[in-house]
Amino acid sequence: MAAEGSGGIDALGQFQLHTALGPLGASVNFTQSNLMMVISGLLVLGLLWFGMKPRAMVPGRLQAAAEMGYEFIMSMCVDTIGPEGRRYFPFVFTLFFFILFGNLMGVFPLLFTFTSHIMVTLGLSLAVFILVTVVGLKEHGLHWFSYFKPEGIPAALAPLMIFIEVISYLSRIISLSVRLFANMMAGHVMLEVFGAFIVMLGGLGFLGYFPAALSFSVNTLLIGFELLVAVLQAYVFAVLTCIYLHDAVHLH
Repeated sequence: MAAEGSGGIDALGQFQLHTALGPLGASVNFTQSNLMMVISGLLVLGLLWFGMKPRAMVPGRLQAAAEMGYEFIMSMCVDTIGPEGRRYFPFVFTLFFFILFGNLMGVFPLLFTFTSHIMVTLGLSLAVFILVTVVGLKEHGLHWFSYFKPEGIPAALAPLMIFIEVISYLSRIISLSVRLFANMMAGHVMLEVFGAFIVMLGGLGFLGYFPAALSFSVNTLLIGFELLVAVLQAYVFAVLTCIYLHDAVHLH
């Protein structure tokens, strides 16, 4: 647990970036965040490659996990977007599991949650935003811009409503990125704070044992809660992506 010289708890120190892979990483500014992204991507590929390779009639655990993940994301795409959702399944599947593995890895010691950095989540949300905009223009051409003018509104209110709709559309970038970043960062800050309490209270001797044990219990619960949040935030990011794609495909 990181602590400053003055005795305060440095709960944000865990988010600092450091060079990974020694001199090789330093030459290209390759950080532990980049390393975790690579590992997360490899885990997604490994889940599909090794999970689906056996193709057994009675699937093992890894194959069952791969099939469940496949069916879960496929049903999400089709149910939310419609039959057209099959075209966007690879993107949503990759996005969901990339974020999921990134969220989960950070709970383990010596690993890093790259989704706790706003620039990473902003990059992911920009990818979604650009895809949705391109899909809308491809499906509807210039008629796609009618999305920003709700039908049936009085002409006098049209400029105000168009302005509101444009701001609402652009705010998707912020809402997607900040939601994921803030939830992952807040959870790890709480883990750091209560973890530091365990060490600090335990160092007080006999009188500190009980509050230290209480802090340990709270931290254990927080780890379980953080695992739940990691899964939930990956799901929220994926399902919102499907909703935005539905709006682009069906123009409403």
